[in-house]
Amino acid sequence: MTKSVCIIGAGPSGLVAAKNLLHAPAAFDVTVYEAQPRIGGLWPARRHDAAGLVHPLMLANQSRHTVQFSDLAWRDEDPQFPRAWQVGRYLERYVEEHGLAGAIRLGRRVVGAGLVPDGGGAWEVRTADVEGGAAETKVFDYLLVATGFFGKPMWPEGIPREAEAEIPIIHSSKYRDIEGLLSKGGPGSKILVVGGQMSGIEIAGTIATHLSSATHLPGEKIIPDPEKYTIHHVAQRPAWVFPLFTSPKPDSSTPPFLPCDLTSYNLDRRPKPLTNTQGHISVEAARLFNGLFKTALGTDQSEFSPETKIDGALLDEPPYLAMSQHYLDFVREKLIHVHQGRLTGFSGTTATLDSETQISDIAAIVLATGFDPSPSLSFLPPSILEALSHSPSHPHLPLALAFHGTHHPSLPTLGFVGYYRSPYWGVMEMQARLLTRLWGETNPALLASMQADDDSIARTLALRADPARCSQFPMGDYAFLMDAFARVLGLRLAPLWGESPSSRPDVLTPSRYAPSAPAQRNLACTRAALGSGTQFLAGAVFRSLLGTWRLARRIRSRLPSHPSGRFEGTARFLLRKGTRDGLPARKDGKGGSDVKGEDEEEEEEEEYLYVEDGEFAADSGFRFRATRRYVWRYSAARDVLSVWFARTDDPARADYLFHEVEFLAPAFSLSATSEETTGEEGAGGEGEGEGVKGKGWQAKASHLCIEDLYDVYYEFGFRGVNLREWNLGYTVRGPKKDYSIDGVYRRE
Repeated sequence: MTKSVCIIGAGPSGLVAAKNLLHAPAAFDVTVYEAQPRIGGLWPARRHDAAGLVHPLMLANQSRHTVQFSDLAWRDEDPQFPRAWQVGRYLERYVEEHGLAGAIRLGRRVVGAGLVPDGGGAWEVRTADVEGGAAETKVFDYLLVATGFFGKPMWPEGIPREAEAEIPIIHSSKYRDIEGLLSKGGPGSKILVVGGQMSGIEIAGTIATHLSSATHLPGEKIIPDPEKYTIHHVAQRPAWVFPLFTSPKPDSSTPPFLPCDLTSYNLDRRPKPLTNTQGHISVEAARLFNGLFKTALGTDQSEFSPETKIDGALLDEPPYLAMSQHYLDFVREKLIHVHQGRLTGFSGTTATLDSETQISDIAAIVLATGFDPSPSLSFLPPSILEALSHSPSHPHLPLALAFHGTHHPSLPTLGFVGYYRSPYWGVMEMQARLLTRLWGETNPALLASMQADDDSIARTLALRADPARCSQFPMGDYAFLMDAFARVLGLRLAPLWGESPSSRPDVLTPSRYAPSAPAQRNLACTRAALGSGTQFLAGAVFRSLLGTWRLARRIRSRLPSHPSGRFEGTARFLLRKGTRDGLPARKDGKGGSDVKGEDEEEEEEEEYLYVEDGEFAADSGFRFRATRRYVWRYSAARDVLSVWFARTDDPARADYLFHEVEFLAPAFSLSATSEETTGEEGAGGEGEGEGVKGKGWQAKASHLCIEDLYDVYYEFGFRGVNLREWNLGYTVRGPKKDYSIDGVYRRE
């Protein structure tokens, strides 16, 4: 007998639920209602889709190894960390691959759903066409809620709506670019970002990136005087800020780098059997987690600002973490100023914090204050919400559901997929599998297995009563959740490296719970990403270069025409959007002097304008000011770091390639660090030592300039995920040149 199921929402949760139901051995008739005119939920499928809640160019904070369903492989050319629009395209392929389009009704909003009286658990669902068409009412055997947590942006009390304010005030979900934010801005110079968790740090880092690009791109400025603006970030407490690539060996002098989730989800690091480590965080657990985060980053973050430092009593508190490539370095550069506190008032262009600190001269405000999930349940009647222990005053824990947010024992025909904070894709797929099994067969053993030792409802209610000890993500133990669902469903975790014992990392991914061909392709991709060597190192170096370095350089010439001496000064890496200068013509045949076009494969990549300035002191005694410029680029598609000469007529633009950096295996010893580039005084001058020579990742390059050969060497010293100091030197030989340069870069 065919059973009818109504799914509300065509985001990832609704789509994976529809696929599992439609492909189940039991017969299900599935209808998916989606209010938007497209599938994907938060995830747009076009680069310039400005209508949704997520910026199309936002990078996912988990890699393609976690942002995946087991039965659809990412394409080989897709990046390790897809952007939002690429995730949307993945979901479009998911719909096509599994034949889901016929079950989806776009542009129809569910306005009411209730149990049919004496209907044996059936649901009456009322929908309305968002364009104003006729309303419909249908009856379904089951109702599955996949509406997600992003019901409505939360707006702090005391902050006027934009129409009532003198300056632009927007929620972070509406931010798209710096031009749009400041198009109606006043004469102020400060952009206020309010909110200290994930979205606050992410949006502050994004705006800083856009401002830096607006300041340092060549050509006409996209906004007037971009260099005048600074970002002021108001947060009640600091968070650990992780980049997208971290190291499984952060204490090593040559740390390897992996996508952050591949490091986090290594099952070798977890004692067996797995226990739930999230939810309630004791003081002891808080100290453990904070210590792990500090070790992973290699810092307590004090090197960036006292306001980002995590120590003392904060180590006893449940940790907050956020993901951002550049936030901390922009804090160090003082493009972002952090204010600890809570916004209590706003008038004109001045904000007041609970510390009585005032921030004036504000040009615009961005509210990263999160979302209220309760509007996503507005179609349910009060009696159903009461049975689910609905609490609008607990936005992180709005419902108390059984078996890790999947159902409620008193409502067996109602299910939930992805309705919790941070719904990892693998868990969504597991929830969909469980509901499919639960509704598709009469299996008392399955119910008994689910109910045994399941304290999900009690844990939720207890966490509401103790918010100070509640973790940032109450259902954040991904490995435990995947294991819990797999045990109930009888799913085996397939070996990542084959049946034989392996010393290689035992990383958890959704595809390890499926034998399909797409799962095998995904696992092959994961194994490739875990390969040892220098993979992802170029990207880690590039990210960590941002900002100002103190540079000491020794020049030794063997020809009297070129003086020997020392240079001391600063080197600044100024982040901006990638340009086309010096690159081959595009596929459409157009030239390459402007910012990359929207149809290009590498359009969203970044680069640095390198600006060096200081004083050269020759051994003979004369001194002069010296400066030089380069452009540094990183290609994620090729995983290559490159250095380009700047044009003499327009030094903000790249001219032609100097060299590409080749990273070497840790055991390799460079001959370039020989007697010609070292000496009793060292590379950095008297008392400076030799930087990280012999202590870090080594790299080399070569460049032939007419008849002059440049042999280049690098050495990069990391502490955790960040560069601590690094060496750059080269020897130059030609008919009229014979000298060596050895420089040490240290943070100011």
